[in-house]
Amino acid sequence: ISHQMTKLIKILVVLSLSAWIPAAAQSVRYTISPKNAETVLSAENIRATVNYLAGPTLGGRSIGSEGAKQAAIWLEDRFMDLHLEPLGGAWMHGFRGNGYFGRNVLGLIPGTARPARYIIVMAHFDNLGAIGGNVYPGADSNASGVAALLETARMFFHMKECKKSYGTGLIFAALDGKEKDLSGAGDLWRLLEQGKLKDPVSGEAVTPEKIVLVVNLDQLGTGLAPLTKGNPNYLMMLSDPSTGRRSTLESANRDFGIGLELGYDYYGSKDFTNLFYRRICDQRVFLEHDIPAVMFTSGITEHTNKVTDTPDTLNYPLLEQRIALIADWLRSLL
Repeated sequence: ISHQMTKLIKILVVLSLSAWIPAAAQSVRYTISPKNAETVLSAENIRATVNYLAGPTLGGRSIGSEGAKQAAIWLEDRFMDLHLEPLGGAWMHGFRGNGYFGRNVLGLIPGTARPARYIIVMAHFDNLGAIGGNVYPGADSNASGVAALLETARMFFHMKECKKSYGTGLIFAALDGKEKDLSGAGDLWRLLEQGKLKDPVSGEAVTPEKIVLVVNLDQLGTGLAPLTKGNPNYLMMLSDPSTGRRSTLESANRDFGIGLELGYDYYGSKDFTNLFYRRICDQRVFLEHDIPAVMFTSGITEHTNKVTDTPDTLNYPLLEQRIALIADWLRSLL
């Protein structure tokens, strides 16, 4: 059976069934509402995503590899399961680089505002692959960010099922090629600039002037590099002070009852903050075109870009808390 036929069958199935809701959420004994969409979060689902992406089958997910291709197909299926609308008629968008073929996976939860406006939530799924016979699993970098992307999409899909709508549309982007000079983010920008991503609801092209914010999720899975010694419960949000809505994050952190320690620079270093915010991560492509951007991260650890970046090094309950906070912050922006 062809992959296209498999996708068609899945579309028919998800039209009649609830999509990919974890067993923990299904067993909740009260009615889930838009106000507590976090109840559909599941540390087990998060762990399953990380285990698959960082498992031996995908071989470290270097762009252009069979592992990266299989990761993209798997992500496309997840986007379909979550009823994300395809942009430009497809979820998967291929692009060519210097000697490789990459794939971005894009999906939309439409907004109601006219003229339309969008927030892009993105996470790269590629990693270093295999070097010298050693596989670099990339659990924290960046299977953790992809898990956060999927769970955030799940929460907003759930709110949509509860008949909750927002003015701002949400574009979820699983990007390839971060480790190849941010090539996946670059190709996403190209598609926006050329007007090739059409909103399937309005029929209009999603163009750069309609993007009000980019949110990048990159390495979110551990408590191994705390802001304050001995406190693993933290989260960094790197942004320009005028565009990050830091007070909104602080309110969500307080009102949500999570109480993470929040940081707005990279461990107090101006140079490292500039490095991670403006130079080596995917939001750089959008900042260079004057699109406001935010990066959420838990920082580099002793396992980053090493063969020891394995699923067992992540703190899944903590990652679940971070996802809940980011989603609540994001919801307040819509």
